[in-house]
Amino acid sequence: MTFRRLAFALPLLAALPLASPAQAQRAGLYDVTGTNLDGTTYTGLAQIQTAGLASFAIRWRIGNQTVEGVGFASGRTVTVAYGLQQRPGLGIYTLNADGSLEGEWTIVGANANGTERLVPRDAAPTATPAPTTPAPTTPAPATPAPTTPATPAVPAPAAPAEAAPAPTTPAPQ
Repeated sequence: MTFRRLAFALPLLAALPLASPAQAQRAGLYDVTGTNLDGTTYTGLAQIQTAGLASFAIRWRIGNQTVEGVGFASGRTVTVAYGLQQRPGLGIYTLNADGSLEGEWTIVGANANGTERLVPRDAAPTATPAPTTPAPTTPAPATPAPTTPATPAVPAPAAPAEAAPAPTTPAPQ
């Protein structure tokens, strides 16, 4: 019976799209929700920074606590190691099609496992710089647009578009 299940499951597993390490460790901010070892829930943020082809650094901010760790991605499996309460911690996650991570974690010697879900944030307005806009296809005018001076000045004659801007001097006081 086990062989029959395995024979059925292998083609299904082969059909699943595999995530590359770069997808599994997508750098950026993640919203975190989880369950502690004692069953209470928590929310917070995590930041992932790539540190190689399949490895990354991760920092969680849960309440007033910051936890730092490292991780490794292989296909749809993501593992992390960190220190919590001065004991080593471990986590294993599955990468979902939407880029979120769901898994379990524990600290060495604990009698339970916690659960956690990390959901990537879309471009955060303050944390991620906006993409640069492409240069216009038509050249910009050679002279800058006139501005209104803060103090009265003698207006300079308008320069032709091909010529360099004429120097201006402040009006005598």
